[in-house]
Amino acid sequence: MRVEPSAAPIFDPGLKVSFNPARFAFQYGPDTFGPEPEYRRLDDIRPSLRDPGCTGPDPVYAIAMDVGRVQDANELRRRLLLFGVVAFAAGTLGDEPVRSQGHVHAVSPHCGLSTPELFEVWEGRAIVYAQESVGERPGRCIAVEAGPGEQVVVPPGWAHSVINANPGARMVFGAWCDRQYGFAYDAIRAHGGLAWFPVVRGTRIDWERNLAYHDSQLVRRRPRDYSELAILASIPVYVQFVRDPESVQWVSEPARYADLWSRFEP
Repeated sequence: MRVEPSAAPIFDPGLKVSFNPARFAFQYGPDTFGPEPEYRRLDDIRPSLRDPGCTGPDPVYAIAMDVGRVQDANELRRRLLLFGVVAFAAGTLGDEPVRSQGHVHAVSPHCGLSTPELFEVWEGRAIVYAQESVGERPGRCIAVEAGPGEQVVVPPGWAHSVINANPGARMVFGAWCDRQYGFAYDAIRAHGGLAWFPVVRGTRIDWERNLAYHDSQLVRRRPRDYSELAILASIPVYVQFVRDPESVQWVSEPARYADLWSRFEP
């Protein structure tokens, strides 16, 4: 995977949210709601890094959960859907690109299942890495590199991390989540991270296996079509909700596709 130049296409997510680099925070339009961001500091994610003692940007990334149009607020709560926006700093964490620490979605109280997540890149380039299991055998391991407007789905129960694919620029993405989300970190931290580490080598991002897991194979790919979920790659994911709220309801009700998830891949 090549590290791209810092210039990136402009993508309109259909939601009046912008990132203010001076404050490392989000700004919301007059008809848009959203919180002050939470920050993930370098010390927060060290247990999952290839080099826990490394240096790098701090904060590493900013997270604003529960963002949307004011007129959609009641419907989002009723459907137990949550839209989040995340901005990653430029730079590296030792020899890794800036990334999240990795987690599994905990079982949601309202549906009794781990829930999926629908990602959409807004600015820069991202890699969504996902592995089937956090046990000794990680199962399928897949890294999907996406640019502005491209979408990636992580299925229920898969451990995953988001990576800034271009250390020379910030990266911003939006994501549909379950409103009663929770993150499980312990199994990943017990292995010192996920099964594969992204490593910056010159103008490339390569991958090194985490020897705390049994051997596995990494598949690298570009975003695919998710027609089995009725997701339209040509329409921003928040706009899809506005036009048809049922179109993303599977995010908080994964049982709607119970027969699909066992064979599903990002």
